[in-house]
Amino acid sequence: MSHQMVTTAVTYVLGATTDVFTHAHIALTAACTGVITLGVAIWRFQGKRLWLDSLTVTVLVAGAVYLWRAAANMPQLNNDGLPGYSANDWLAPAIVFITLSVYADLFPPTDQRRFAQVRAAATIAAFAINVITI
Repeated sequence: MSHQMVTTAVTYVLGATTDVFTHAHIALTAACTGVITLGVAIWRFQGKRLWLDSLTVTVLVAGAVYLWRAAANMPQLNNDGLPGYSANDWLAPAIVFITLSVYADLFPPTDQRRFAQVRAAATIAAFAINVITI
């Protein structure tokens, strides 16, 4: 009888962990989103602040994805409501868009159009990477 209880407990724990992700997995997702954002930012930004702006946007995007996915790492948000898409898959890019919009409001970019292009690409990348990797 005690063997049966241990087996049930192990099965329950393993079943519960399939609905959440490790912090390493979440960090990999954030890093992949950041790398894509960095590439787009270097391509679109220009001028003396190219590297500073590119790195700032990259850190904000990777940080937003990591913090959102780590904070919302629960079965209710990770389970797919639509086949292949969870609530977190949809919300992570929204958090990226909001983060970059707030940053642009606090520190207006020199070229609004190029910043908007990078923000759009980062939002799309966040969605794609979240769907593919998590």
